[in-house]
This record gives sequence, structure tokens and C-alpha cells, in this order.
Amino acid sequence: MNINNLKKIIRKGHILKNEPMSAHTTFRTGGPAAYYFIPEDETEAAGLIRYFHNNDIPYFVIGNGSNLLVSDEGFDGAVIDLGRNDGTSFTMLGIDDEREDGILFDCGAGCLLSAVGSYALKFSAAGFEALGGIPGCVGGACIMNAGAFGSEIKDVIFEAKVITKNGEMKKLGRDEMSFGYRTSSLLTEGYTVARASFLLKKGETGEIEARMKELTERRREKQPLEYPSAGSTFKRPEGDFAGRLIDEAGLRGLRLGGAMVSEKHCGFIINYDHASARDIYELIEEVRKRVFEHSGVMLEPEVKMLGRF
Repeated sequence: MNINNLKKIIRKGHILKNEPMSAHTTFRTGGPAAYYFIPEDETEAAGLIRYFHNNDIPYFVIGNGSNLLVSDEGFDGAVIDLGRNDGTSFTMLGIDDEREDGILFDCGAGCLLSAVGSYALKFSAAGFEALGGIPGCVGGACIMNAGAFGSEIKDVIFEAKVITKNGEMKKLGRDEMSFGYRTSSLLTEGYTVARASFLLKKGETGEIEARMKELTERRREKQPLEYPSAGSTFKRPEGDFAGRLIDEAGLRGLRLGGAMVSEKHCGFIINYDHASARDIYELIEEVRKRVFEHSGVMLEPEVKMLGRF
């Protein structure tokens, strides 16, 4: 990796070496990234991606690090952070258009979903109430078609501006993104989301706020928000729920090192007591093995693994 060449690409952003990923993931564990880049804008991000792709350098793009487990050894490649610096183009929110069928919100990939939800409330825009409680950023949420309480990104997205692996910019409409359960063509094509626009319907402020409060309270009651985690650890198996299968297999509260299957919600593996990434990874694999032995269902992790495990 030629730093002099990269400095020609990153003119306003930042380049860090051996950056601890425990500071950038919601699991709060993991080793260092060999190189850590914080681009200022889409041009810098596209230049980085083009350079890494053309030179066969492994890279990974993050926002809030909320669906990511990095190995204790770290990642011997480049991490591109689109969500760290407030004030960059990736964290800017605004209204693109007010239409008869709703309000079109323009959001940078690094915007927290909670920020989008709060911003939409100011304009009495409905449709983001459930999504605003997901602990992630716009870019990752679009790529994986994040969802909660019956709502998914595909229900509100209008358009996405993406960076291809060759560093080219293109715009995709909703129907061009082939959304499925926790997947999309953005994922399969290896695109990086730079911005996205969401079409939200006009509603009543009081009703929207009440719905947001209701869902927040439900999360507090049922999810272990007091511990570091990556949210739901496993994808929902067809016709069932991961948490139910884990509970039926007798794994509620199962511990391995500092990692634990949450006693509040079995679908969450939490960093209970200074867990290493190895603790969490091995507990994920143990849960998968024992659930399969009990029910014949092989759970698929929703969490992305970065580095060697």
C-alpha cells in the first residue's frame, strides 16, 4: 500500500494506522485495522475504492460498526469509515423535494438511522418510526435491507447513489436494487452506498412521536440494550425465529469467556464481560451447532466477520 499515492486521494480526510476497531464497533472488541481512512466526500471515497480494487488490496466500508465482528488479530487491510466525521457529506441530512405523495429526504451514507428518524419527525413525515431505532447507518442499512417491527428499508427507499468497485458513481432506483430479506443487489454487486433518498408520507406529529416512543419502550423491555452487541446476531430462519430456537435448545444465558447469549433476548449475543472477538465468534458457532442438533435448523449469522477467525 503506497501511502504517498493515497495521500493524493485523501486531501481533506484522514489516514490512520493500526486503528483499534474496538473503538468503532458496537461489540466494543476487535484488533486494529492496518490502515483506517476517513474520506471527506464522495470523490475521496470513490478514489480509495478504485485504488484498492485495482491493486487487489482488501478493504471494508463501515458506518456505525453495528453489524460487525473484527477478529482479535485485527484486519490486515484498509477500513473506510463513512460515519465518523460529522460535517462530511456522508453525515448530511436534508430535504430533496416535497411532493404530493410525500417528502423526499436526502441522507448521507454515514447518517445514523436514529438521526434520520428524528429529522423526519420534525417535518411530520411517517414511515421511518421503526427503522429509526436500529443502531446503524444509512449505507449499511440499505445494503442489507435492514428492518424491524415489520418495516424494512425497501419500504421507504426511493433512490441510492452508489460507488462501484471500479470507483464509478451511479444512481439506482428502488426497483433496481433487488431487495430481499437482509440482502440486495447492492450487496451482491459489491457497491458502496454514498447517499440515499427516502420517500416518507406526511402524517401527524403526535401520532408519529407516540409510535416512536412505543417502539423505543418495546426495545428497552425486550432487548439487552445495556450491553455491547451487534443487535440480532442471526438471520430469521424461514417460518421461525432465531431467538425461539435458541431458547428451546436451552441456550438462554449460555456463556463462553466474556460472551453470553442474552437472558433477555436469546437472539442477541452480548459482550457481557470484556469478551474477546474469539469469545463471541466461538459462542456464535456453539449456538449454531447446538440449535442444529436440537431442531435441524442451521442458523445463519447476520453479523459480518472481518479478519481471521
